[in-house]
Amino acid sequence: MRTLRIAVLVLSLLATPVFAGDLEDGMTSFRSGDFASAVQFFRKAAEQGVAEAQLYLGSMYDNGQGVTQDYRQAATWYRKAAEQGNAKAQCKTGIMYEKGRGVARNHETAVSWYRKAAAQGFAEGQTLLGYMHERGQGVPLDNAEAVKWYRKAAEQGFAQAQYNLGLMYTSGLGVAQDFVEAYKWLSISGAEGLLAVLQEGWVEKGMTPAQIAEAQQRASDWKKAHP
Repeated sequence: MRTLRIAVLVLSLLATPVFAGDLEDGMTSFRSGDFASAVQFFRKAAEQGVAEAQLYLGSMYDNGQGVTQDYRQAATWYRKAAEQGNAKAQCKTGIMYEKGRGVARNHETAVSWYRKAAAQGFAEGQTLLGYMHERGQGVPLDNAEAVKWYRKAAEQGFAQAQYNLGLMYTSGLGVAQDFVEAYKWLSISGAEGLLAVLQEGWVEKGMTPAQIAEAQQRASDWKKAHP
């Protein structure tokens, strides 16, 4: 019996590196454009419960890379990874429920998955959760709550959240209207085209050259503090 237990332990210790190798081979195949081989490698690891492989296999089905596009399969594999706590997969699962792809559309379920990812500090999950609060989908409309989640993700450097936060400051939704802060976050997000258009309107509404300079300085200071 003791010999059997040792054998089982040895096999369990060897299993993870083997399946991790399938995951790595899948990534190598994917990067080289050999999607069919990538799917084979991802599937081997995914079927053994490797969460990251399940995520990637779901993505292959989601985008029709190396397999026929199949949202139902995508949702299935995303959820397997999500249930293991993979934050990216939790976001993907939420998106499938939000959009009704491969599963029945359910905003409340989407929110629950976004919240799980957000609770892990995952910036994309925080941004998606903020968006649902801003739109009132699956949760009561609450712009202040949207701003809270956008800010958490924005401070992590997530460009979409920075952009969304800038727009909230522009419109004064969920936060006091502040063109200086709006300029700062939109500048940090890289939305220079939109920023140029909005700036004209802000100047018409009384934004001074000094305020523009202040916004630019705030953006510069933030970038220096977050290299």
